[in-house]
Amino acid sequence: MAPTVHPELEIYDTTLRDGAQQEGISLTVSDKLRIASLLDDLGVHFIEGGWPGALPKDDEFFARAKTELSLSNSQLTAFGSTRRPSRQVETDPQIQALLEAETEIICIVGKSWDYHVREALRTDLDEGIRMAAESVEYLKSHGRRVFFDAEHFFDGYRTNPCYALAVLRAAWEAGAERLVLCDTNGGALPAEINRIIDEIGLALPGADLGVHFHDDAGCAVASSLGAAAQGVRQVQGCINGYGERTGNANLSTVIPDLVLKMGVPVLDEGRLSQISSISHHIAEVVNITLEPHRPYVGASAFTHKAGLHTSALARRPDAYEHTRPDLVGNHTRMVISEQAGRAAVIRRAASLGLSVSQDLAGELLGHIKEKEHRGYQFEAADGTFELLVRRTLGWNRNLFSAHSFSVSIQHDGTDGEVVSQAEVVVEVGGTRHRTAGTGVGPVHALDQALRAALISAFPQLDLLRLIDYRVRVLDSADGTSATVRVLIETTDGLTSWGTVGVHPNIIEASWEALSDGLTVGLLRLGAARQPPPRDLLSL
Repeated sequence: MAPTVHPELEIYDTTLRDGAQQEGISLTVSDKLRIASLLDDLGVHFIEGGWPGALPKDDEFFARAKTELSLSNSQLTAFGSTRRPSRQVETDPQIQALLEAETEIICIVGKSWDYHVREALRTDLDEGIRMAAESVEYLKSHGRRVFFDAEHFFDGYRTNPCYALAVLRAAWEAGAERLVLCDTNGGALPAEINRIIDEIGLALPGADLGVHFHDDAGCAVASSLGAAAQGVRQVQGCINGYGERTGNANLSTVIPDLVLKMGVPVLDEGRLSQISSISHHIAEVVNITLEPHRPYVGASAFTHKAGLHTSALARRPDAYEHTRPDLVGNHTRMVISEQAGRAAVIRRAASLGLSVSQDLAGELLGHIKEKEHRGYQFEAADGTFELLVRRTLGWNRNLFSAHSFSVSIQHDGTDGEVVSQAEVVVEVGGTRHRTAGTGVGPVHALDQALRAALISAFPQLDLLRLIDYRVRVLDSADGTSATVRVLIETTDGLTSWGTVGVHPNIIEASWEALSDGLTVGLLRLGAARQPPPRDLLSL
């Protein structure tokens, strides 16, 4: 059968309900309202708000949504289940809770796998069919539009296709607008899914189908795209692929694939360029850092490291990128490492306002390779790279030089308090300063002592602060004498940069990263000017 995408393909987001079932996610009502607003900004067609009647939090969400949530592009839906076995639909409290949510659209889930009907619901198959039909019909009689999620559909169709199809038919004939085929266990593969969708299309001509895939077999995105190509009306999923176990179909990938690869305008013009920022914003609300290698929206999605790639990209931006990153609100990055080429070094230096020739780029690459062989890593240490470039260009006017430093740690056995103290001897502008500092740890104490020595000469230090400190043991087989790599991130409140130190002594490695981080900050704040290029220094 020739693939035909439905001309009105819909995106149904279930981040607030199915996505919130992911381990480690716990959304407040305010979180849910904020995420709903972001999804509306993106322009998905439907936002599933939660399950009224099942959770007090979701009851509060729908109550507050009536006055606090103003949607311009999306429609809010309430999710629930069919009536319970052997209960009248009119008196089922869960059905009533769905009506009380006062959404125009309600999505109800019903079991389409005979195994679940018999073993989980402990009822007969005829009752399972009646539950679906009566629930849809009752909600329709109260003026609601109804979508029907056929739970475990692909498992059910595999073992008893007649029953699975009978449940779908009952919901459709009762007035369900969408029949959503759910791979609830996430184990079906695309070829089987494609075959079953074809068979359902022939068995129920005219029915608008939808799909809902979990990613347990790693196929949720591929299955969603394949179903779209077969003409289903609706694709369900979650932003960033959130969801129980391994997650749901990742809409942050599905949507760009539909728009950019398949030419399906599921978002209004211009909205796709917001998907990266919205994906990251929702990750902030969820409080789970977005994995950087996610397609399209990840920080590393358009990041290049190999010299062959960066050299080609310098001449042709499309040489190693499957699409323009700006179309999804992302951008090209080139990281510096021993695998980088001259083009990457020149381009990265230029982004720092430093001009590097081809010959100097080659010299810098030699320094980088030698340092990375010793354990340095420049990918996250752009500040260390900047100092390396400046020094290679001829800058040798250190803002300060350390003559000595010492650190002591005192543990009070009475109350368990631990205090770190540091003393530094630093020369600034020809004058030697001996200063001390106290901190919660040795690096904090060193930072305080160094600031005390430098603050009179460089008042800009007040703008700089440490925001991250990481340590990695590079050769653990050497035990306590192993070399360590310390990465420190520093900020001036507007931008941040990383610096790296490597040494068998963790305090020495920390001092290198710390002092270089403050040096970079002072240079960027104008404490010293960049020297003329090396060829002018020789005149």
